[in-house]
Amino acid sequence: MTINKSLYRDPERGRIAGVCAGIAEYFGLEIWLVRILVVTGFVLLAGPFMLVAYVAAWFILDKKPGTGKGKGKTPAHQTVFAHHGGKGWHNVDDEERKVEVKSRVWQAGEPPRQAFFDIKHQFEKIETRLRKMEGYVTSSEYQLNREINKL
Repeated sequence: MTINKSLYRDPERGRIAGVCAGIAEYFGLEIWLVRILVVTGFVLLAGPFMLVAYVAAWFILDKKPGTGKGKGKTPAHQTVFAHHGGKGWHNVDDEERKVEVKSRVWQAGEPPRQAFFDIKHQFEKIETRLRKMEGYVTSSEYQLNREINKL
């Protein structure tokens, strides 16, 4: 299985133009590490060359798809309902996301402890929602509403 990744700038996560953020995402590195390498290259190696390379990347690389005005993330307090092809409605929460664990400091992702905490928090939220649903379904209010809807 091959994944076709493209190199884009990511202005939402970037400081100046998002070039370092795009490079970090492409290679699976932390943004801070790429920024340190670029600044080190500018100071120690060839300042004008690095400056020209950065500006060229700024103009050559396209913006990451899905960034820009009107396409921002959903606020954390909002819940989005998405329909999944004949399987009913699914409640999609902002915190339902893929958790990537990093094994080395320079890799992108979360430290294992933070990933464990995030997953544990997600399961606790799911369990709370399930308990509320079970409480409603077994209540007399649910039975009454069901009988009224049958009429």
